[in-house]
Amino acid sequence: MHALIVHCHPEPQSFNAALKNVATETLQRLGYTVEVSDLYAEGFDPAEGPTHYREPANTEIFTALTEQRHASEFRSLPTDVCREIERLERADLVVFQFPLWWHAQPAMLKGWMDRVFVYGGLYTGTYRYDRGHFRGRRAICCVTTGGPAATFAHNGRGGDINLLLWPMHYSLYYMGYDVLPPFLAHGIQGGGPVYQARDTFKAQLETYKAGWARRLETLAENTPIPFTGWNDWDERGVLKPGVEGYDYFIRAHP
Repeated sequence: MHALIVHCHPEPQSFNAALKNVATETLQRLGYTVEVSDLYAEGFDPAEGPTHYREPANTEIFTALTEQRHASEFRSLPTDVCREIERLERADLVVFQFPLWWHAQPAMLKGWMDRVFVYGGLYTGTYRYDRGHFRGRRAICCVTTGGPAATFAHNGRGGDINLLLWPMHYSLYYMGYDVLPPFLAHGIQGGGPVYQARDTFKAQLETYKAGWARRLETLAENTPIPFTGWNDWDERGVLKPGVEGYDYFIRAHP
């Protein structure tokens, strides 16, 4: 088995980096080969645009999907995008390590998805969801938040964490992945509000690291987040009568 860790944090000494190291060490101990895509350290450019395409399909107007499909067909995708796609193709498991910034993944990671999940190469109008390119492979998000767990409950001031992570999870499912429930490390103090004393906080970090290792050791026992698929929708893309959309955050908070 081969694992890819897509790591998105600008500070090498951050707790996100520590969790990335835990994942690397744990997965290797479990017999995985492990590769890390460190987006900040490698200087990945997250901004999609015409400068990435040397031989554009249309020189007068830029349309991302048109250029992605054209570059996929003529094998002229940007070098950094090719590198990331090759990494994904090798991986049976993809771990996304990132902090929650402004109620979502960092812009760097969103831009990585914009550029790497290329139209025409990795998905098309019918080649997505449960027919997606990466079907049969697993993905999991390991996410840190600044606020305590209670503030990310369904009635918390930070917003329901299941709702906040829904776009990320749904994008991964869109590409065909079996998306496992996330590992969450709440209350990671880093320059903002302080919620607990230093000694207690340090002990909490160690608890999270041990919990992340245990979670990785038991991934085989995890049931993927349930999503509806092509057989559940009518020609308009709406759930057929009698089909209930028991998606993860709905079931978690009835």
